[in-house]
Amino acid sequence: MLLLLKLTLTPILIGGASLAARRWGPSIGGWIVALPLTSGPVALYLALDRGAVFAAGTAEGSIGGLLGDAAFALAYGWLARRGSWPGVTLCGFAAFGVAAVAVQPFVSGPPIVLFAVVAAAMAACLRLAPAATETRPAGPLPAWDIPARMVVGTTMVLAVTAVAPILGPQLSGILAAFPIYVTVLAIFAHRLEGPEQAMGVARGLQVGLFGTITFFLVVTSTMVPWGIAPAFALGLLATAAVQAVSLGVLRAA
Repeated sequence: MLLLLKLTLTPILIGGASLAARRWGPSIGGWIVALPLTSGPVALYLALDRGAVFAAGTAEGSIGGLLGDAAFALAYGWLARRGSWPGVTLCGFAAFGVAAVAVQPFVSGPPIVLFAVVAAAMAACLRLAPAATETRPAGPLPAWDIPARMVVGTTMVLAVTAVAPILGPQLSGILAAFPIYVTVLAIFAHRLEGPEQAMGVARGLQVGLFGTITFFLVVTSTMVPWGIAPAFALGLLATAAVQAVSLGVLRAA
C-alpha cells in the first residue's frame, strides 16, 4: 500500500507544485511541498505496521527533522546567487545534517519542548533568509521539465523511505523529513530559471513548515492516548488552520 502511495502521490505532488510555481510563483511551489506529504504517510504506515508508540516516536523525530529543512532552505537561499546548483545543494544537505544532529538532545525529551525549540529556530531561519526578487523565466521551459522532476522526486522518496525503518522511530522521523520535494523544485528552478526562482522555492518552504510542525506535534501528543485515526485527523485540521494563515502571509509578502 505504501509503495503504491509513493508511486502515485509523489509524481502528483511534484507535478502539481511545479505547475503551481509556474502559475503563482516559486514561493507557492515551495509552500506546497512543505506539507507533510512524505513524512506524514511514513508515520501513518509505521503506525499501522508497528503500532502507535513507534509512530509517535517517528512523529517526534520528524519535528526535529523540520529544523533540518529550515536550515537547508536558509543555506540554499544564501548560496543560490553564489554558486551552481550542485554545490549549493550539497551545502544545503550539509546544513540539514548539522541541524539534525544539533537538535538530537531535545528529540528524546517532552514533545512540547522540542516543538518550542524547533519553532523558534525555524522563525530565526526565516528571519535570516535573504530577500528574493522572483522573476518569470525568460522563455518557455522544456517539455521534459515536469516529467523529469516527477521521476527524480519519486526515486528519491523510494530511496529515503527504504532506509528509514532500519534506523528506529526517531531517526526514521528525521530522515522522513529530509527535504526531497523542495530539493527537486529548487534544483530545477535554479538550473532552468535562475537563482532567484530557487530562492523563492526556499522561502516558500520556510513559511509552509510551520503548518507541518503543528501537524507532528498534534500527532505525537495524541497518537497513544487517542488512537491513530483521531491523531491524524486532528493533525490535518491543525495543519489546515496554520497553513491558511501562512499562505496569507506568503501572498502578502
